[in-house]
Amino acid sequence: MSEDFELDTDDLERRMDGAMGNLRTEFASLRTGRASASMLEPVMVDAYGSMTPINQVGTVNVPEPRMVTINVWDKGLVGKVEKAIRESGLGINPQLNGTIIMLPIPELNEERRRELGKVAAQYAESARVAIRNVRRDGMDQIKKAKNDGMSEDDQKLWEQEVQDLTDTSIKKVDAMLETKQEEIMQV
Repeated sequence: MSEDFELDTDDLERRMDGAMGNLRTEFASLRTGRASASMLEPVMVDAYGSMTPINQVGTVNVPEPRMVTINVWDKGLVGKVEKAIRESGLGINPQLNGTIIMLPIPELNEERRRELGKVAAQYAESARVAIRNVRRDGMDQIKKAKNDGMSEDDQKLWEQEVQDLTDTSIKKVDAMLETKQEEIMQV
């Protein structure tokens, strides 16, 4: 019976990569004092009766390091896009210029940089927890197979494989966090 056991390591790896993908998205939404089109990804606009991402109602550009512009395609939506940005909690004050909305990105002070670093660390810890949960699922599958007659050598082999996957993913998360914190603290 134990000969039939095959742990789906691809599934475990895919789920761990999903946690890291989620972390990348969360990191992209953190302001670093440098303009980035991705900082507007979480902002939704009430357009045509449904909540729509900003990049589907206009063209988002980064013409200079401290400026993001949105060229809204429908003049009737300019006010709604402006309102969505003001209410998004990004701390950016939009300026209108016809159908173009300009978002000057203010300089981050030292205290705000430290707060953003802590938020980034919390996001990374959430990703680590998600990865460890995937590891636990894999270990539970191995334990079940052990109870069904798997040899101890096979059990140790599979457990080591799951642990290696986990260690690799955690190292990637740590590297992503370090990069993001350097980016945040850069003046």
